[in-house]
Amino acid sequence: MFSFFSSAGTDLVTDRLVLRIWPRDEVDAVLRDARCAHWADDFPAEGDRVIAGLFGEYPEWLGEYGHRQIIERDSGLVVGSLGLFWPPSDGTVEIGYGVVASRRGRGYAPEATRALTEFALTAADVHTVYAKVEPSNPPSVRVLEKAGFRWVSSEEGTSRFRVTAPYPALP
Repeated sequence: MFSFFSSAGTDLVTDRLVLRIWPRDEVDAVLRDARCAHWADDFPAEGDRVIAGLFGEYPEWLGEYGHRQIIERDSGLVVGSLGLFWPPSDGTVEIGYGVVASRRGRGYAPEATRALTEFALTAADVHTVYAKVEPSNPPSVRVLEKAGFRWVSSEEGTSRFRVTAPYPALP
């Protein structure tokens, strides 16, 4: 489904996407409410702004196992972001994702989620990747199901989904 690829060895490349670690200058652009020419018109979304604001507190999120921009290979535009809330705890790490409204419904979120999850499971100290989602958000639940995650539990208005190594094959 995807391969690890880049001149720096840090980009993840799928059939239609490149998952690139957030460049520091683009984090700064988000924080200044500036625009970059290679961003989709509706990027960054609110969730991207929240994550960019947390990088100062969690600098490890800008590392290899941290947060990434989702880039359409065809257009070269940044269309969302996703990331691992590093470091893992007891072998588990949380994943989060978001695709801008103009690119939803194309399967980008499950494709990116699956690639980053598979990559996360290559880390020696990770055996489980999980996500929390509000049951009132069926599209996000469907993203996780399409990416191979399975429901584990529900509590306090959120459902928890997970994948445990070895990563299950898609149906």
